[in-house]
Amino acid sequence: MSGTLNKVMLIGNLGDEVKMHYFDDKNCVGRFPIATSETYISKQTNERISNTEWHNIVVRNKAAEICEKYLSKGDKVYIEGRIKTRKWTDDKGMERYSTEIQCDEFTFLTPKTDQQRPKTSNTPNANPQSQPSASTTSEQEGDDDLPF
Repeated sequence: MSGTLNKVMLIGNLGDEVKMHYFDDKNCVGRFPIATSETYISKQTNERISNTEWHNIVVRNKAAEICEKYLSKGDKVYIEGRIKTRKWTDDKGMERYSTEIQCDEFTFLTPKTDQQRPKTSNTPNANPQSQPSASTTSEQEGDDDLPF
């Protein structure tokens, strides 16, 4: 194959509320962590082992405003996007790196009846009809024994 591909698909639970950053040119960025977990039985000890991986999600502009309005800590969400690593120099002169998922598409998987009412938004024109619909397949799969 001669081409390359940078694509990520995650289903996980929000570890914190969406943190928004607004810019002077009316653009904005939302950031939030999601946790994905895997569970297996150890062959040596026969005990159940659970590993959780944390992913930093970045979403922009109108999509960020929708996420801020409808997502809360603990909600399950499907994220589709690409991996991006940023490099910067901190105030002590050390080079630092951060790996993030730049979100292109998302679907809220927590049923609306499980959610409390939508949070109030700082954006006056956020439209509740813009909320993506919840997936019915997640309801059929059942709980994954996540600690949220």
